[in-house]
Amino acid sequence: MKVLVVWPPHVPSYFNAGHHTPLYMTAGYLRAQPYVERVDVRDAGVLNTHWKAIGDLLYQGRYDVIAMMNDFDAVDGFERFTAYARELSPDSRLITFGRLSSMNPGFFQRYGLDAIVQSGDYEPGVAHYLASLAAGTPHTALPGVAVRHGERWVPPAREGDALPSAEWVLPDVREIPYEHYDRLYARDEDKFCGIPFRRELVVPAARGCPVGCEFCEVHEIFGLRERRLSVDATVAYIEESTRALPFEYVAFYAPTFTLDKRWVRELCNRFLAGPVSPRWKCATTVHHLDADLVELMGAAGCVRISVGLETLEPDGHGALPRTKRIHEERFRDLAEQCAKAGIELNAFVIVGLPGTGAEGARRTRTLVGEVGARFRPTMYTRLHDMKPTMTPLEVSRYNRHLIAEPGGADDDGLYEFLFGRETRVTSVYERIPSVADRSAE
Repeated sequence: MKVLVVWPPHVPSYFNAGHHTPLYMTAGYLRAQPYVERVDVRDAGVLNTHWKAIGDLLYQGRYDVIAMMNDFDAVDGFERFTAYARELSPDSRLITFGRLSSMNPGFFQRYGLDAIVQSGDYEPGVAHYLASLAAGTPHTALPGVAVRHGERWVPPAREGDALPSAEWVLPDVREIPYEHYDRLYARDEDKFCGIPFRRELVVPAARGCPVGCEFCEVHEIFGLRERRLSVDATVAYIEESTRALPFEYVAFYAPTFTLDKRWVRELCNRFLAGPVSPRWKCATTVHHLDADLVELMGAAGCVRISVGLETLEPDGHGALPRTKRIHEERFRDLAEQCAKAGIELNAFVIVGLPGTGAEGARRTRTLVGEVGARFRPTMYTRLHDMKPTMTPLEVSRYNRHLIAEPGGADDDGLYEFLFGRETRVTSVYERIPSVADRSAE
């Protein structure tokens, strides 16, 4: 069985290389299945291709199955891609997986696909469908996967599977178009998560999150119980990847990186002992940090900690889990701890959170600037409000940049925070030796 795993072409609303790792992890997982002969993988969602090349790939590949990755901000090219696939590779079965189909699976029934992964981890969902094709039972009910049978859809047999971390297949860095990732991170005014002028190795360290924010999809898709790589596997992947290609820092892709503090301390001590001692960054919550841990992380090479601050307005705390209700004094303390440890503090702030307005967001932004932190805004988005009957344009508003259901002219100035001129840009790359610097040593 020949398989193409692809992110269809689109212009991304924002870019986070970590969101692209499921593409490569799914491809790697499928390669280990006995019924799969070959798996090709293409990330056409980073402005690195054109429709002629996509047509060539589909027409010449003649794939048995095309697994299409989807996301909240990536539906604009979906209809065109499926039309190309049906026209140029008519015998291919089409299945989709990703964040959007996990939160709004019915939306994808309009595209004439053969299957939709709608719960559980993506890799086993796609693998279950391929196994059913290999067994000659393409319309059977599957875990986490809806299957089309003629004009009707066969619902999943049960919830999808959650893979133990030992069964994850980490991305093969030789398949990833890093030069295009680098370009999307180069302008820090865009407020993407990467560090400009330095190449990052993304390490998918954990899935699932017990915090359970109502505006976040992580716990809905991957569960409230965290699954995490072992420290040995993490260090081995960094070592293996940096042997294959030059990287200048590591980005740990985990919803709440410091949730397991013992694990973090063990990793830091490994970095301090060497020989693997990268510069690195992570994302977590203020609640899951303390002064001793921040100091250790800084000593072990951490250059940026991103925290889900969301808001410092008490009136907005009602929309947050208890662990996210952070007050000014606690945030100032953390900023001071990070400064002492040589770590840039990056504050994720939600604009338009219930109970807050433009003036409250302005106060939060001012305080973030006062303590020397980086302000990274997103728009409040109720993902559960999406409906299967929405148009692609309506769904694309749930991209955390636009107001999903606008109620007035610029909704009291909220767009100022996402699209207004940005004067403070990061200098944290200066703390990360470049490949050229290391070569000169």
